[in-house]
Amino acid sequence: MTLTKKLLATVAVASLLPASAFAMDSWFPYPAQQVTPPFSADGEVSDVSYEALESASQPWNICVSFPHMKDAYWLGVNYGVADEAERLGVNLNLVEAGGYTELTTQISQLEDCVAGGAQAVAIGAISGDGLNNVIAEIAAQGIPVIDLVNGVSSEDITAKALVSFYTMGAETGRYLAEQHPAGSDPVQVGWFPGPAGAGWVEAAHQGFMEAVEGSAIEVLEPRYGDTGREVQLSLVEDVLQANPDVRYLAGTAVTAEAAQGLIRERGLVGEVELLSFYMTPGVYTGIQRGFILAAPADSMVIQGRMAIDQAVRALEGEDLISHVGPQIFVVDPDNINDVPRENILPPDGFSPVFSVEN
Repeated sequence: MTLTKKLLATVAVASLLPASAFAMDSWFPYPAQQVTPPFSADGEVSDVSYEALESASQPWNICVSFPHMKDAYWLGVNYGVADEAERLGVNLNLVEAGGYTELTTQISQLEDCVAGGAQAVAIGAISGDGLNNVIAEIAAQGIPVIDLVNGVSSEDITAKALVSFYTMGAETGRYLAEQHPAGSDPVQVGWFPGPAGAGWVEAAHQGFMEAVEGSAIEVLEPRYGDTGREVQLSLVEDVLQANPDVRYLAGTAVTAEAAQGLIRERGLVGEVELLSFYMTPGVYTGIQRGFILAAPADSMVIQGRMAIDQAVRALEGEDLISHVGPQIFVVDPDNINDVPRENILPPDGFSPVFSVEN
């Protein structure tokens, strides 16, 4: 079985996450997927029920590093790590580097975290390879390192709390390919995978391109760029101007969110459809309102929760699933009213939390 088929075969597209996932004090057990052997790109993916600890034995100091806090996706991860730290009774310090161009800043912030007494770190990495040296230095001190959301190539990590962005991209491409199979009229798709060089971007790009191969989808030259709103909006404007026959714009959540207004302003509603390869509150609302066609849900809140639970398990010598993430499913107009929003997104009105003290 090819990697594409293996991963696509394991995605529970039609299944919805449990309505009880955010009960008052318990978000688990939660439907998840484990990769075996862990950290392998072509490992076997199997369904598991994730169980978190009830509480930590002591208020461990955990540092979490994000690429930025410029969009709602990382706000959702922020909610997950902060709320789980509060629930488990551990201390949390969160730092953000300011963008995907700020690799040296993220490295410095991680070094500062350890110097400041962090007993475990969770990293949403700016680069798939660029943090390997600092990760090795941290791990050499006996400090657990959790790879959160984006993915790194380092072999010195303790655990991964993430989904396959290969699968996220593939699910998006498959959704389009099913609507435009081989032999039907060709359609152009503008593709905006995100910042070049980021591990999650390269994985999503590979998955998307492999999923549309052999269909009537014609993917225009990928437009890479930071996930800031202005950058993505500029890229979308360029594609619309250069390709008047483009039928779909697919890419990051920021791309889809930013493009909604532009599509309406130019009278292209119904002529140019938008897709995101991951979910945010803006994308969810866009699907509800009919402005965005579809997006896979990777439950970023749960990824954040899992990372904190893994860190505490590592610190306390408890068993842990070392490569795990929530199950993925596609949200579109046909099922959005059946998807409990609180299962996959942060609460309305949530503001960034940079510190939790217990």
